[in-house]
Amino acid sequence: MYSYTILQWIFFFYFYCFFGWCFESAYVSLKCRKPVNRGFLRGPFLPLYGSGAIMMLVVSMPFRDNLFLVYIAGCIGATVLEYVTGVTMEALFKVRYWDYSKNSFNFQGHICLWSSLAWGALTILMTEVLHKPVEQLVLKIPSQVLTVVTLALTAVIFADFALSFKAALDLRDVLVKMEKAKTELLHIQKRLDVMIALTSEELVNKKEELTESIIQRKDALSEGIETRMEDLKRGIEEKLESVKKMLKFSEGSGQRREKLEGELGELSTKYNKSVEDRRRLSAIKDFFQRDMLRSNPTMSSKRFREALEELKKRAGEKKGKE
Repeated sequence: MYSYTILQWIFFFYFYCFFGWCFESAYVSLKCRKPVNRGFLRGPFLPLYGSGAIMMLVVSMPFRDNLFLVYIAGCIGATVLEYVTGVTMEALFKVRYWDYSKNSFNFQGHICLWSSLAWGALTILMTEVLHKPVEQLVLKIPSQVLTVVTLALTAVIFADFALSFKAALDLRDVLVKMEKAKTELLHIQKRLDVMIALTSEELVNKKEELTESIIQRKDALSEGIETRMEDLKRGIEEKLESVKKMLKFSEGSGQRREKLEGELGELSTKYNKSVEDRRRLSAIKDFFQRDMLRSNPTMSSKRFREALEELKKRAGEKKGKE
């Protein structure tokens, strides 16, 4: 049984947060072929690894004499921790910092069989190999020194966590607003489709050749509509021009035509505003937000996938300029 003071437990947590950061950053840096400061925090700490290490030590306590039970306890304990952490972070920040969706035998993308089995093996490695020399080292540290170091680390990590938490919430708000701007563009696109259809009916009798050309253009636009932002903007701009041309040759009543022209002007204004809002939001001027995107290249989001990819791209471009 482990018999540590509260300060020693806290120090172990910080130690394994740092150890996890070293391991994860080295792995991701090699994978990406460039230095990556991995993790949710900006400093060299990964709380998930610290929590995982403490959890492994705690769940293995009753089974220290039975490696098989230690393995099973590690599998279950770490899987529960990983799932709860993943669900909580996605609910708070609207993104996933890891995603097992492409792995077989996964559950909601937050956990998968292979990672659970690996957690069990890591629990044995932790309790039987890694923790013993770490324990000896920490127990040799004088109580007063340990207290000062632990309190100093607590202050630094809490400050880092507060800044990172705020940056993650702000990033979430940016994603939500960018998606709202895109939704507005989709509404504009649908209304332009209706206007093209209505105006086309007025042109059928007298402007057959022009109408046929415009309708073909409308059909091509409709068939080619993509969810990607650049395609969406290009399609809306072309439809705005199509409606302008169609209204120019329309012979409908003056009042009806005036109404359509007024609506076209409103749609054009809304379009410009939505595009500008999206451009401004994607600029991500905040350093902590940019660094968070760079530190988590595997960050993903089903709902805000396109907006997140755009932000990642902008963050990479800004890093090049910096």
